[in-house]
Amino acid sequence: MFTALSERLTAALKRLTGRGVLSEQDVTEALREIRRHLLEADVSFEVTEGFVERVRERAIGAIAMKTVSPGQQVVKLVHDEIARMLGASDEDLARTVGAQRGAPLQFASVGPTVILLVGLQGSGKTTTAAKLARRLKLEQKAPGLVAADLSRPAAREQLEQLGAQVGVPVFGGASDGSGGVGAQHAAPLRSPHGVVGLVRQALREADKARCRTVIVDTAGRLQIDAELMDELKALRAATSPREVLLVADGMTGQDAVRVARGFQEGVGLTGAILTKLDGDARGGAALSIHGVTGVPIKFIGLGEHVGAQHAAPLLEPFDPVRMAGRILGQGDVVALVEKAAATIDAEAAQRLEKKARSKQGMDLADFLVALKQMQAMGPLQQVLGLLPGVTPQALKSVNADDRRLKHVEAIVLSMTPGERADPAVLTGSRRLRIAKGAGRTVQEVNRLLEQFRQMRKLLKRT
Repeated sequence: MFTALSERLTAALKRLTGRGVLSEQDVTEALREIRRHLLEADVSFEVTEGFVERVRERAIGAIAMKTVSPGQQVVKLVHDEIARMLGASDEDLARTVGAQRGAPLQFASVGPTVILLVGLQGSGKTTTAAKLARRLKLEQKAPGLVAADLSRPAAREQLEQLGAQVGVPVFGGASDGSGGVGAQHAAPLRSPHGVVGLVRQALREADKARCRTVIVDTAGRLQIDAELMDELKALRAATSPREVLLVADGMTGQDAVRVARGFQEGVGLTGAILTKLDGDARGGAALSIHGVTGVPIKFIGLGEHVGAQHAAPLLEPFDPVRMAGRILGQGDVVALVEKAAATIDAEAAQRLEKKARSKQGMDLADFLVALKQMQAMGPLQQVLGLLPGVTPQALKSVNADDRRLKHVEAIVLSMTPGERADPAVLTGSRRLRIAKGAGRTVQEVNRLLEQFRQMRKLLKRT
């Protein structure tokens, strides 16, 4: 997430933190470098200039006061200004570590809450609709999905498949008539009035199904045009949505700024959701969306699947203060704790800890349980990135390949229950059999067993 930008900013600031005394020239040179990195990462020019000037003014003041650790003071100033760039208020910055920040969704006090998702084709709107539905389902908000994209082939079918994966009903445009409007009428419904009729009928069906929130997956285009805006304006007027959220591809570069401004001017936004932030593109334009629209970023999307097979939702609430810490390589321990709390079975963890400290010790069956709990937290690269001090450079030196976890799992599953309970019985012939069963080498099996032996020995000492 913002890997390239994070790497460059942390390198530029590191030159300041190692000095006991800073001059205005030192700050100016560091900010010149930071400015260049922000522009190279596609942060908009106006947002970058405002950011640099605010940091410069405050940093010079900190130097004049001859504060202790001036380099750390400048880092704090940069952190706070990045947080403000992302939508944090002074109140957010003053809150204690771990306090909830960011902008939660607004819900209607009466009737279903309508959430309109807008954006261009390819931004991940339909997948985001399913991810948001899953999150709302976990929060007991009884969500429903509405397929309102009649332009893209098979858009309705895709939403129905995703809805089935997360266990959320889909209304509108169903071929069997269950959504109230038949697919055979799709062609004439492509006018704004036709789409409005479909969505109104779908909302009635959702209300009958006792849905408390309704997420409308609208049509997109390859670019903003009058037809798209007319359709979205008609939908907004007809449905009175509580939220109009722009789904923006975090890897689209400066185009993200133009798109955000276009939707804000055309239909009015209440917030944004950034998708594909786990890619390794520049993605800095995403940092400009709040600055050019004034609306908060509410969620960030990670991964292409909807997370139905994972305990951890793949749509995270956006916290500008904690995101600023991630960008500057300061980690996000709160997010790590939240992720662990959402995915790890506390009772199973306590049993594993008790057994690990016992005379018997943990066996490979227990190790497999622990491995599955760790996998449920998400990609290993992302989890490690939440640890303080784990910079992008450090992550590159760690072989955090999730496929290796799958290889370990395959090796353990190729053992018999007796072999998992007592690895000492694993002779050479048994290890060869296990390697063939897992599709790995005997050397990998031997390496795993040695690492497991060392880990069990260490756990008994603690």
